[in-house]
Amino acid sequence: MLGIVNLDKPVGPTSHDMVDLVRRLTGMRRIGHAGTLDPLASGVLPILIGAATRFSDDLTGGSKRYDAVFRLGARSATDDAQGPIEAGSPPPDVGAAAAALGAFVGTFEQRPPAFSARKIGGVVAHRAARSGQPVDAPARPVHVDSIAITGSVAGDGWLDLRCDILCGPGTYIRSIARDLGDRLGCGGYLRSLRRTVAAGLRVEDAISPEQLDELARAGHIDDAILPIAPLLRMPHLELDDEDARRFAHGAAVPSRAASGRHAVFSAESLLGIGVVHDGSLEPRTVVAAGEPS
Repeated sequence: MLGIVNLDKPVGPTSHDMVDLVRRLTGMRRIGHAGTLDPLASGVLPILIGAATRFSDDLTGGSKRYDAVFRLGARSATDDAQGPIEAGSPPPDVGAAAAALGAFVGTFEQRPPAFSARKIGGVVAHRAARSGQPVDAPARPVHVDSIAITGSVAGDGWLDLRCDILCGPGTYIRSIARDLGDRLGCGGYLRSLRRTVAAGLRVEDAISPEQLDELARAGHIDDAILPIAPLLRMPHLELDDEDARRFAHGAAVPSRAASGRHAVFSAESLLGIGVVHDGSLEPRTVVAAGEPS
């Protein structure tokens, strides 16, 4: 079995909880996901089934879209609503906040949250932070394509900005909320987050855990498993039977295709991903011979 489930993760469970759910419903041991969502976040969580787990890096590496609410006027130790939260300073108006958001569009250095799944020196950041010995995660470059304010609500000493954010992989939306609050001098944190696009999948088309469970009980869980090939955003290359056999066994084959990464097929079956270099197609990720694709 090879495919992907467009799962709409609810607020509360971890991404690993969702992997365990799909593992139980499908009876498959090899289950993974493309792009972690924090427990307080919801939305598109691509669940990879069987040999699809081999394509995790290619699916995780694409653009993602989020519907986020930033709370200005307070600070959070976790940079999100999990807290603990302390009061900041009165925030400016929406116009000033919108102008400050411009600094977070483009490529820039971003400091990850203290509470994150990143490993620093072999230590998981959130575990170290919870033990009272936080590690200093170095800043790294991220890219944000656009941030648009889609709504706002003001209260006594606080301002909520609802934002539509399109960004590259590895971007922490919590860090944007925190850094926006610091730039404005009032404090800020991520109040809520919903991922609306990931790995080419849209939240409008996603299936809830409850719906997935119903399909499994009816014996139709295959209806929720999508083919992975259309989601591989790279040129597609078809091989004849002999070259397909050699590629599937890990051997390079001649190719006149343009240099770079290609999704490789035999007829309509996905064989894997290869790289063309100097007239040769070299396997990088291969679906084992006899493994359904």
